Amino acid sequence: MDKQAQPMDASADRKSNEINVTMEEPIRILMLFTIMNRGGAETMVMNYYRHIDRNRVQFDFMVHRQERGAYDDEIEAMGGKIYRMIPLHPFTFNTYRKQISDFFDQHPEYRIIHGHCSESGYFVYREAAGRRVPVIIAHAHNAHALFDTKWLFRTYFKHTMRPYLTQGFTCGKEAARWLFGNELGKKAILQRNAIDTFLYRFDEAVRLEVRQELHLSKDVTVVGHVGRFNRQKNHEFLLEVFHKYVQEFNPTAHLLLVGTGELQKAIQKKVQQFRLTDQVHLLGGRPDVNRLLQAMDLFLFPSFMEGLSVSMVEAQCAGLPCVVSDRIPREAALTDQVSFLSLETAPRQWACEIERVRCMASRRTGYYQQIADAGYDIVKNAEWLQNYYLGQWNKTR
Repeated sequence: MDKQAQPMDASADRKSNEINVTMEEPIRILMLFTIMNRGGAETMVMNYYRHIDRNRVQFDFMVHRQERGAYDDEIEAMGGKIYRMIPLHPFTFNTYRKQISDFFDQHPEYRIIHGHCSESGYFVYREAAGRRVPVIIAHAHNAHALFDTKWLFRTYFKHTMRPYLTQGFTCGKEAARWLFGNELGKKAILQRNAIDTFLYRFDEAVRLEVRQELHLSKDVTVVGHVGRFNRQKNHEFLLEVFHKYVQEFNPTAHLLLVGTGELQKAIQKKVQQFRLTDQVHLLGGRPDVNRLLQAMDLFLFPSFMEGLSVSMVEAQCAGLPCVVSDRIPREAALTDQVSFLSLETAPRQWACEIERVRCMASRRTGYYQQIADAGYDIVKNAEWLQNYYLGQWNKTR
């Protein structure tokens, strides 16, 4: 990708970025995020962060919220730094640009920037390119964008950021095409949304333990979902599907919703309207998703858009059958346990598919090995990423 974009010459004068690094000091990678909460991209980066050799490579984070994120304590405990910028908003562009300029005045040490804000990293990429930061990476995490009030800005910045990049990273082919376009997308590097596969393997004892904690009997059907409470995840449709499932197929079923977000209160009201308060459990953001997945019988994921969802990788690793929307790339199906349905299909048909899949469900053991064999185990992937960063760093010296 860097050969086509040509935003800068990596061998050019980098006077403003010269620092002395001894063999004892780790190189430091600047990650760009909105806030380090328990979202898919954030969780993926934290999986890598936990498994790299932090004596050789360290992650620092530029975030765009003043409040602390769910992962902030862990980041700081592992030696990472967190820099807080103002939120990016059309009315604050000039202030934001000044803040980014001041940041690079104060921190000329960063030679590798890895952005996970998609197109909203534009101002950082442009400033970094102007200062001849040698490695500027944007990472594609979604295969589509929602049509909302921010759509025009997203589309504009998606195209205008490309010349400033030296490399594109992606979770999958469709996400690469969406963020980088057809030609640049073909040159994007695949970084898998890898997980600790052994941690997510099915365990019957954990299943019973978690069900006891949640006051669920061992025989009741439990449908689950993990994701932010935002428009993208389509919780309202998910609830309509579950309501139909309870009405027509399984009146004693329960639903576990794991996550937080701006639509959480609206979903709580919807639960009350459907009179499902005793059967729908909003568990909030949880650090033990691997345990919660054991308690589920089926994973329901009707998202409007995804790249290659970390949550789906985790669910498949736990041996869960997955009923998901056809807006999710087919490459996300890493096992034979995934059923795709159109969002144009009525909720009753989704409910019917849930019941069909539930009745056909087989033993859940062994799927973690399938996920590892598909290339999604974190150990090898973290080693690859670490070596990539070190190699890029050495080229800049």
